[in-house]
Amino acid sequence: MKGTNNVTLEGFILVGVSDHPQLEIVFFVVILFSYLLTLFGNSTIILLSCLDARLHTPMYFFLSNLSTLDLAFTTSSVPQMLINLWGPDKIISYGGCVTQLYVFLWLGATECILLVAMAFDHYVAVCRPLHYTTIMNCWLCWLLAAIAWLGGLGNSVIQSTFTLQLPLCGHWRVDNFLCEVPAMIKLACGDTSLNEAMLNGVCTFFTAIPLSIILISYCYIAQAVLKIRLVEGRRKAFNTRLSHLVVVLLFYDSATYGYLLPAKTSNQDQGKFISLFYSVVTPMVNPLIYTLRNKEVKGALRRLLGKGREVY
Repeated sequence: MKGTNNVTLEGFILVGVSDHPQLEIVFFVVILFSYLLTLFGNSTIILLSCLDARLHTPMYFFLSNLSTLDLAFTTSSVPQMLINLWGPDKIISYGGCVTQLYVFLWLGATECILLVAMAFDHYVAVCRPLHYTTIMNCWLCWLLAAIAWLGGLGNSVIQSTFTLQLPLCGHWRVDNFLCEVPAMIKLACGDTSLNEAMLNGVCTFFTAIPLSIILISYCYIAQAVLKIRLVEGRRKAFNTRLSHLVVVLLFYDSATYGYLLPAKTSNQDQGKFISLFYSVVTPMVNPLIYTLRNKEVKGALRRLLGKGREVY
């Protein structure tokens, strides 16, 4: 029996992270540990942002959105990856592959826009502090978050749908550990020049342009911070903004490398490593970067644990 695009109804075979089977147990342990850290770290940020009234600010509103996004982003790929690493069966169903394709691209594009919204929040906080509460009102925060989520969804619907229209001619071995657009384009047996051009154009819009906007905003932020006379205030401002900048560089650098390289010529092993980085590593380090350098989050965690001990 054949399904659409000449793909067997059983699904696709995901080749995996490495071509060396003896390394699969190592990858399984490392990725499982990273996934558990991701679940714990991001869930903690969401919980604290909801329960602690002192964190009911635009900054933590966007941070909880980022944590929610990272939870869904990593969950869209890691469980299937762990299943494939654990046993000999590397198959993902056709429906599972399509779902992963849409969801993974949706959440990745959403993060690109959300990081711009967070940079704007930081810019207003540092460069327009007297007007911060007026500018970053509740309505604007929800609007920016909606633009991020809906913009990412629109990109996914368009790009993923075009990718699924490509003729596969019986090619069902995906040389990756997940179904994402560059890997699926490589399966096609027809002309993919239009898909590659669309991929490059859309990815430029969602990576290069947002990154440029963020870097420009941080130039203004750096100028404003340097004008702060108090050393302690200047250090606190730098620490808070530096955390966001590290997250930005980690995500955009890996996403740009993974999606903007020509789909037919990029090195397979490098492509897998980059995909592993922005799908597993970045969602794990985001909460670590924000919490380890943030006194407000650590204070909220201590208050929450203190209340728990009191109840006990």
